[in-house]
Order: sequence, then C-alpha cells, then structure tokens
Amino acid sequence: MNQDLESRVVDTDHQALKLWLRMLACTTKVEGQIRNRLRTEFGTTLPRFDLLAQLERNPEGLAMRELSQRLMVTGGNVTGITDQLEAEGLVLREAHPSDRRSYTVKLTPAGRKLFRKMAATHEQWVIELLEGWSADEKAQVYGLLAGLKQHLGTI
Repeated sequence: MNQDLESRVVDTDHQALKLWLRMLACTTKVEGQIRNRLRTEFGTTLPRFDLLAQLERNPEGLAMRELSQRLMVTGGNVTGITDQLEAEGLVLREAHPSDRRSYTVKLTPAGRKLFRKMAATHEQWVIELLEGWSADEKAQVYGLLAGLKQHLGTI
C-alpha cells in the first residue's frame, strides 16, 4: 500500500495536526502529478517551468538574484537551470543595466511560445486534478484557506 504523510495520523492526534497532514498529503499528490506530467509531456521539470513562469510574468526580465529569491532556491540552482534553458534557446542573458556584475534573464520568443503552451496544459491538469470537488466546494475551500492565510500573516 502506498503510504503518504497522512498515514502517520492516529485517532488521538489533535484535529489541527490531522488537517495539516491531510493538506500536505493532497498538495504532495497534486505536485507529484504535475511533476510527472511535465516530464512526460514536455520533457521538463517543475523548477524549469517555475523559472519560465517568473519570466513570463516579467517581460522586462529579472536579475538572477531576483529569480533566486522568487523561486526560493540558491543562486547556483538558478544558474544551472538558466544555463540549460539558454542552451536550448528559451532564455537569454543580458548585462544588467545598472550592475555590470549582474545579468538580466529574459524569455526568447521561442521560450515564450513554449511556456504558453505548457501553461495552458498545466492549467487543464490542475482543473482535472481538482474535479473531485464541485464549484461550490472549491469556492468554500478557497474562502476557508483565505482566512487561514490571513491568520498566518498575523503571526
């Protein structure tokens, strides 16, 4: 039997712990599906997809340091992914306008075209993966999580 994080729960555990582990288990399963589908259908990884998404949202480009912060990974990871994407013609590096020691990374037209195709497919995957809930249930969970997010912002 394939056990997930929630399999650790016992009846006497606090309800908050049970909820946390259920949310984490669901998130992990959705992310696993997305990772597998990106690899199978596009021959890419979630970190590469995420980097392209950041650049799509910022057509003027982003400094490597900014990409690292937004993706919450080390500069070395961003450099490695950027090297690969640049070699494939999907991104380009330009000297940063105000800091000659830094580079700005931008999508190429080919990178933008590929990302848009991946993003549209990704959206359909997410819709499919959350089909277990009705529209009303999704709206309810979305509202509940908004309240939790707001509470967490006060801590």
